[in-house]
Amino acid sequence: MRHLPKRLTVVVAALAAVLGAAGIALASASASPSHGRVFAFRMVPSATAVSARCLKRAQALVTIRSAGPVEIMKVFASHLPRNTDFDLFVIQVPNAPFGISWYQGDLDSNRFGNARGTFIGRFSIETFAVAPGTAPAPQVFTKPPFPNAKFNPSFNPIQMYHLGLWFNSPRDAARAGCPATVTPFNGEHNAGVQALSTRNFPTLSGPLRFVH
Repeated sequence: MRHLPKRLTVVVAALAAVLGAAGIALASASASPSHGRVFAFRMVPSATAVSARCLKRAQALVTIRSAGPVEIMKVFASHLPRNTDFDLFVIQVPNAPFGISWYQGDLDSNRFGNARGTFIGRFSIETFAVAPGTAPAPQVFTKPPFPNAKFNPSFNPIQMYHLGLWFNSPRDAARAGCPATVTPFNGEHNAGVQALSTRNFPTLSGPLRFVH
């Protein structure tokens, strides 16, 4: 379920360095709606990582650029464990229990602990999930502790404005000094704990809410 690691993009790395050197303020919990075409913010160590005192220096710079009917989101993460696989999700709230969560893609760190990814989709104030009614669901991954559900619950539109990054493997999390808890946050539902998140934003005002 993994893809091949990609090279780091010089452009995103340079942007991160320039922003940091210039002291330009990125989006934070007090950010106001962005009316420009590019919106930038940071991901920080998750509540789990902070509690376990692991991943102390880990972070990610996220930029979102409007491309008409879609957005282009670039993620550049640094100070991660080296040569490690991670899974990126769009989530309802930044901390457990996370709410509705969408598997967006993978990030694979290199030997320097850096990782990057480019994703095209809807990453804006209009990002949401909806289930107008109950329907049967495919039974593809059936192993415990997180087998596929047989049916979905129905729910009204739920806006999803946060991002979370998970270890792809509990073993990798343990090697980094984090808990070895098994979570459903990868393609086969046997991932590790959350590594980074946008918990630096309010629960109901995640960063995607400010992209118009």
